[in-house]
Amino acid sequence: MLPSTLPLFPLPNVVLFPGVFLPLHIFEARYRAMTEDALAGDRMIGMALLKPGFDEEYEGRPPIYPVGCVGLITHAERLPDGRFHIVLQGVERFRVVDEDQSRVYRLGLIERLGGDVPTPSDTATLRALRDRIEHLLVPLVDRGGELTVPPTMTDADVIHALAQYLDLAPIEKQALLERDTLVARAEALADLLEIKAMTGGSAGPSATH
Repeated sequence: MLPSTLPLFPLPNVVLFPGVFLPLHIFEARYRAMTEDALAGDRMIGMALLKPGFDEEYEGRPPIYPVGCVGLITHAERLPDGRFHIVLQGVERFRVVDEDQSRVYRLGLIERLGGDVPTPSDTATLRALRDRIEHLLVPLVDRGGELTVPPTMTDADVIHALAQYLDLAPIEKQALLERDTLVARAEALADLLEIKAMTGGSAGPSATH
């Protein structure tokens, strides 16, 4: 069950997807406080993507895309100087409907979004989309590196892991995250990879992960 209020960690180039792990280095004072509070509570942090033009307002509260993903802190290491190394696991998507200004870090008043878990009727569609995506990846990854998709991974995990780890632009990842259902996300990812294949682009693993 998601809380109605969630600490927000907005970044300019990171989009988290359900079920996927994300290592983070926490060094700003306000986000150290956020991490301390999260560890003392339900260990949940909301990852959100900053909108373009955030630079001048970064120290304040620049605009973010309203759809993000909750991350559960599965590992935390506090360094002697107060910084943290943490690992988040994506839980589910949310939408920010307002912000609470009472803390030094950002607090979002959120509503949960469904569409992260496939229904039984999605099985055949997702399998076909997964096959299409893996076929499209072969030439793209040949140009950009190596990528192996374990056959034991569920379709949902494959779609979300590829959406996060492939070398896609942050806004492309955000657009995938905002798709209402897993099937819609898979279709959009397949279409995006097809465009890259036609234009000679690369979609190898992102250098940031």
